[in-house]
Amino acid sequence: MITKAAVTKIGLALIFSCAIGFSVIAFAAIGTALGQNSNEQSTPSPQPELRGRRVFEAKCATCHGLDGLGGEHAPDIVRRLAMRTISDEALLDLIHEGITEAGMPGFPNLSSENDRALIGYVRFLQGTSARESAPGDPVRGRDLFFGKASCSACHSRGQIIAEDIAGFARDHETSEIRDAIVRPTGGPPETAIAAARDGRQFSGMIRNEDNTSLQLQDGDGRFYLLMKSSLASVQRKTGEPMPGDYGHRLSNSEIDDLVAYIQREAHAPHVSSSQSVLQH
Repeated sequence: MITKAAVTKIGLALIFSCAIGFSVIAFAAIGTALGQNSNEQSTPSPQPELRGRRVFEAKCATCHGLDGLGGEHAPDIVRRLAMRTISDEALLDLIHEGITEAGMPGFPNLSSENDRALIGYVRFLQGTSARESAPGDPVRGRDLFFGKASCSACHSRGQIIAEDIAGFARDHETSEIRDAIVRPTGGPPETAIAAARDGRQFSGMIRNEDNTSLQLQDGDGRFYLLMKSSLASVQRKTGEPMPGDYGHRLSNSEIDDLVAYIQREAHAPHVSSSQSVLQH
């Protein structure tokens, strides 16, 4: 016969055994969770900006430079207006497809994570600062460009400004354009006509040159990277130097007008398409 005391003792034993069981289960669950967290923390994925930098340095920096400001074989992709205003989707298409005729390879096999990280890093390099605008009148500036200042003698194609000065205006701030007019630096521009062994001819301003290659930019803004081993001849010509007296010949307001016109025309669609600006 089971006494009341025995029943009480059995009940307490059951309660304690259940409590211990629940405790074991709870500690096991906590241990599993901690183990999972420990494993996750031991192999963290790179932060997006770090991943983007790694992809940029591996795929882009060789030609465009670590800072994206351009190199010997590729243009600036940080300050150029076409690159700053192109949509992320269009930029990604350009990265995937490349520009075959300009020598830029495509990278179609990037993962979606690398795609997003690379675009983010390019935008990081470009920043979000808005360009300052010249305070002058572009209409009066046009009259100066083709008249009193005589800029059109070296920097025009018909009735519009040529790509050499348009490209500079797209890549530089208002104050830098003004300084380039008032205090020009560097020697006179050098042009060349390069004849390839296959009969083709290329002409334009010499933008870069080394022992093995020659880079020309024609009047429409297209870049041509030519290997010297493929050329039959190169005819060079030195142009007229930039006048150094604009600070005396033009008033401050006239210089503002001239800069305003150059900026307006440099950003106009008829000067250069986005693709031609990006070509090597």
